[in-house]
Amino acid sequence: MSSDPQSPPIIWTNRSVLSLVGHDDPIEAIQRVARQKVLKAIDDGWSGPPFNPIRLAELLNIPVEPNAGVADARTVATSGGIKIEFNPLQARGRVRFSIAHEVAHTLFPDVGDSVRHRGGTVSGDDWQLEMLCNLAAAEFVMPVGSLAPMAKLPAIEELMSERRRFDVSTEAYLLRATKVTLEPVLMFCASPIEQEDKVLGYRVDYLVPSRSWLDSRTLRPTPPSSTVLGNCTGIGFTDRAEELWPGLGRVIVECVGIPPYPGAHLPRVAGLLRVANSEEGARPALRYVHGNVFEPRGGGPKIVCQLVNDAARRWGGGVAAQSAKRFPEVQKAFSLWFSSLSPKERLGKVYFGRAGSTLVLASMVAQRGYGPSSAPRLRYAALEACLRSVAEEAVARGASVHMPRIGMGEAGGAWPLIEGLLCDELTAAGVETTVYDLPPTTTPNTQALFSAPKNE
Repeated sequence: MSSDPQSPPIIWTNRSVLSLVGHDDPIEAIQRVARQKVLKAIDDGWSGPPFNPIRLAELLNIPVEPNAGVADARTVATSGGIKIEFNPLQARGRVRFSIAHEVAHTLFPDVGDSVRHRGGTVSGDDWQLEMLCNLAAAEFVMPVGSLAPMAKLPAIEELMSERRRFDVSTEAYLLRATKVTLEPVLMFCASPIEQEDKVLGYRVDYLVPSRSWLDSRTLRPTPPSSTVLGNCTGIGFTDRAEELWPGLGRVIVECVGIPPYPGAHLPRVAGLLRVANSEEGARPALRYVHGNVFEPRGGGPKIVCQLVNDAARRWGGGVAAQSAKRFPEVQKAFSLWFSSLSPKERLGKVYFGRAGSTLVLASMVAQRGYGPSSAPRLRYAALEACLRSVAEEAVARGASVHMPRIGMGEAGGAWPLIEGLLCDELTAAGVETTVYDLPPTTTPNTQALFSAPKNE
């Protein structure tokens, strides 16, 4: 490990950024706000892949219009509010990301104060705003549930080839791939530090750790003065090397050139940092077993989760019906708690009921109503809020979490999206989480025993 100091933390000065995040960490805040918009849009019928940012804008009541006179896209104030204009002559993937980037601008409360350009000129500390909008845009074009979990990420070239199938930006694809892998890895984005047409080095704009990254502390590593990043002089150019990064240690760097910030000339660089011998101490992965969720595996305190709807004071079918039979006192306490909340308050809330000396039953209110429905009843934004509460409770108790495959069946949820939320909210927080499926059963085909040919 080098004794050189880490890069100093970003001193956030951009007025738009500060107006949104206040005292929160801007990178965490923008991803949280973007995720909330995504989950609300999915609740309202947005679907993919590919996830259409124009449809997202419509759900947010933001008009989107083509205008071949703009470089990429821009957000402008109108008499009725704001609208997004985009250049329809650009490549499709670029158009999608540009519109998503402008939707991200609308998350900031001062968006109508001036024209926001993707493809315009960035000056002063505007790079801070542009960086956060890129992070939010990545969440919009490739949201949670877009990729299945991967045990290990392939080489950067293979990732870039796979990215084309999804028709999304490099930044968006690498962010999502990092969030679904079980491998301890850091995704980074860096910008060249230029002076008189010379590159003095690279500034790490942001880092996003995979859920199994070993150290959850905020890192501000510094690329060495002579780094492989300098070989990514064109968009799409890749390279790799083992380097010593002050503030991080010896890492394997895989990188690719991506479009610069508006007004800059040299490409930014995105990529992955892999640490050798990083398997020890990795955070837990989501575990699947066949069994009974009411006979949770392992020792120590446990939290068993169930999904409940926002209209019934008593638990209904499926796992909830079994809970009512097993834990009638918890059911009664839940009913009293539930009745104390107004209907508008219920979604996103969790009732934690003690079901034994080391067992807590968590009833997560994340389903709208019950009974047959033409649209899914599961509410992803509410589920995310519930899982965050469960994670906090599990960490406080030192408990593991156990649940059936929640949100399926009558709730109509999509498991890849639910799985992504479980990983982001539970396993990423270091909470051991187990999902229980019933053991598969085989129905004997007795008719086949009597249908064999007579000469056999």
